[in-house]
Amino acid sequence: MTDTYLNLVNSGFTKKIAQQLGLPRPAILRRFRPGQPLVDGPVLVLGSGADADTVARILSGTSGPGGPAADGAIDPVSTIPGWDLDVRRDPAAGDRYAAVVLVLTEVAHPDDLAGAVLALGSVLKTLPPHARIVTVSRPATADEGPATAAARQGIDGILRSVAKELRAGATANGVVMADGVPVTAPSALGALRFFLSTRSAFVDGQLLDIDTDGGALPLDWDRPLEGRVAVVTGAARGIGAAIAATLARDGATVVAVDVPAAGEQLAAVANRVHGTALQLDVTTPDAGTRILEHAMARHGRLDIVVHNAGILRDKLLANMTPDRWGSIIAVNIAAQLRINEQLLTSGDFTNEPRIVALASTSGIAGNRGQTNYAASKGGVIGMVRATAPLLTAFGGTANAVAPGFIETDMTAKIPPVMRQVARRLNSLQQGGQPIDVAEAVAFLASPQAGGVVGHVLRVCGQNLVGQ
Repeated sequence: MTDTYLNLVNSGFTKKIAQQLGLPRPAILRRFRPGQPLVDGPVLVLGSGADADTVARILSGTSGPGGPAADGAIDPVSTIPGWDLDVRRDPAAGDRYAAVVLVLTEVAHPDDLAGAVLALGSVLKTLPPHARIVTVSRPATADEGPATAAARQGIDGILRSVAKELRAGATANGVVMADGVPVTAPSALGALRFFLSTRSAFVDGQLLDIDTDGGALPLDWDRPLEGRVAVVTGAARGIGAAIAATLARDGATVVAVDVPAAGEQLAAVANRVHGTALQLDVTTPDAGTRILEHAMARHGRLDIVVHNAGILRDKLLANMTPDRWGSIIAVNIAAQLRINEQLLTSGDFTNEPRIVALASTSGIAGNRGQTNYAASKGGVIGMVRATAPLLTAFGGTANAVAPGFIETDMTAKIPPVMRQVARRLNSLQQGGQPIDVAEAVAFLASPQAGGVVGHVLRVCGQNLVGQ
């Protein structure tokens, strides 16, 4: 679906008119293309202490390999491949930074925030289009005392506020590592890389929790899913088709699942990604067993399940009927619960498994006329939170992606005026694309996300409702 306004204010004569009239001018986002650099320009790393120094070393490529430390032990940073970026540690007049990383893991009092945050402020006006800002911090917990908790919670507020000040496709996101998780943990570095990259083009104002040092850095950042087998439900079109293509791009073998009525489209998707198709209604009582049998018979394993299949049956609650309510619950959450149970009791879903489910910002903030849909998508969030601990014994995770307004056939049915309003109600002032959701799913399905356990990553351009 085309956003005509977005295209008009970014082209030729109409761009000049928009500038003269002071109209909002959302940027055409720069999305991932294989072979492009991680960051196109210098990276400024702000913050003091050992963690900031470590992050700067990894980003710059000076991390290793290296020799033993003074006590004879091998420096763990020396075993991490560097990213070969042009890293600066202090703002300099005339420099334009493609990214700024604020390492704030050692703040213990609100007074400690000023140095790095005001240094960020000094370079904001010179950031180029599509710049990235990433904070690296610790969660606010009562165990750390009031002053430390205040400082850490303040970082969340800073990050979300800065994200709303940025323009021209720039974003700000945060990596929040549990106490005891080092900045060298796979998921900490994986999240940092995801937020720095164009894979996160429509992720803005979000803070991702890293719970453990689990997971592993991929041998190849371009194909982190090499050798893995992934199932994607609702794969025949839209977001599901984009997820299937993105997982395949990242190295996975894909089983595309959808209802028999979508069989022709489903086969086309499976052929494009060199995977296999399974015509199946996910509400079938033995859907999980049939999915597993197909994956094992055709590919010998099953590692990743993406619960994307979903439907809409919008109606004000005063006009809600039992069939509208029941069909939403059956497809959007009950089917996922049943499939997960069948997989978890099979004994064949134990090789660092990943479950990624599609939630929605409606399940977080609610939406008029969507009590049934919000119930199902809020249920997805509760499901992954409770399912994740069941997978940790196998090195697995369960997480959710919550899209905001995404340009799909489904949102194309929204009345034109409401559609325009919905597009502009986020910091990036536009709707996302199916690929934006797919990139977040691919990250959470990857080995480097093994320390993200039971969380929700919003892909909404920092929607102005909810958190």
